Amino acid sequence: MSAFRGLVRKETLHLLRDRQTLAILLLLPVVSVLLFGFAVRTDVRAIPIVVVAPAPDAATRALVERIAESEQFLLRGTLHSEATLDRAFRAGTVRQAIVLPPDTERRLARGERLVVGLVTDASDPNTGRVMEGYAGALLRRWHAERSGPAPSGGVTLLTRMRFNPTLESVNLFVPGLIALILTIVAAMMTAISITREKERGTMELLLVSPLRPSAVVLGKVAPYVVLGMANMVTVLLAARVVFGVPMRGHPLLLLGASLLYVVSSLGLGILISTTAETERTAIMAALAGLLLPTLMLSGFIFPLDAMPRPLWLVSHLIPARWFLTIVRGVMIKGAGLADLWRELAILAAMSVALLGIGIRRLAIRLP
Repeated sequence: MSAFRGLVRKETLHLLRDRQTLAILLLLPVVSVLLFGFAVRTDVRAIPIVVVAPAPDAATRALVERIAESEQFLLRGTLHSEATLDRAFRAGTVRQAIVLPPDTERRLARGERLVVGLVTDASDPNTGRVMEGYAGALLRRWHAERSGPAPSGGVTLLTRMRFNPTLESVNLFVPGLIALILTIVAAMMTAISITREKERGTMELLLVSPLRPSAVVLGKVAPYVVLGMANMVTVLLAARVVFGVPMRGHPLLLLGASLLYVVSSLGLGILISTTAETERTAIMAALAGLLLPTLMLSGFIFPLDAMPRPLWLVSHLIPARWFLTIVRGVMIKGAGLADLWRELAILAAMSVALLGIGIRRLAIRLP
């Protein structure tokens, strides 16, 4: 029994002395509960929507006012035609459109059946179904109010799911898996690889060479850039050939964005390696700092619009958020450079900043 107590005491002291691992073990459950508790929401808020009304009338204005007062929708304006809808959907500035007939008021006054078009962005099929339900309920309430007690022919919704008419869930998850795989290869493996070298003391041996510390770090992580891009091509081929995920945009645009994302992930991996002293600590830090945010705060599984404001703001700091928008935009929507320039610029700025800070911190610590 005394031997057992001695063993427990030794293990306890060992755990208490490894403060980095202890801090991660204590913080990981708290971070997980907060992320899962707040981020796991299936409802959607602030859906960007437009109303297409060729001849605006009193009924149209009542519908616009009802949408503006709703928490589920964010009114982007009223259009007279559908000419600019396609561009707005591809750029993501509009995710739903209500198309009214030109004689809405007259049909309601005569009690005739009203046919209303409802166009929904279904690149995320789960969110698309929710958005369709919200808009359908709102239109039926509006129609009941405008029809009054007089007999009415009712309202018919002509629904159209854009980009993913069959609501295939594979079109949602496969592009998201690309971000997850690149994160694991580029960031997690880089952090573990550099920390392993530091733990074994072999990293310092490289510093006796004529190369500068920054060149040593770049040489260390360069193979992971090639590996990450090779993984990207492999996953894209599997997505297209095996799962039938469309590639409506230009593949070179997607590969360029992937290179930016790989560089940003490398920067994150190097940052982790500057603080982690052991390989085990690097694994735990990568799990808590990279994989969980990539899964929960990037829009990979759960809609960002449903998250509380603080978590929604934090999601802007996650490179995977911008990369996922680009991947889904290029593959599912056929978006081009003109539609995704803002996301590409943010990702490029993040890549340069993270890689620069990571290399500088590691190069300073190594000497």
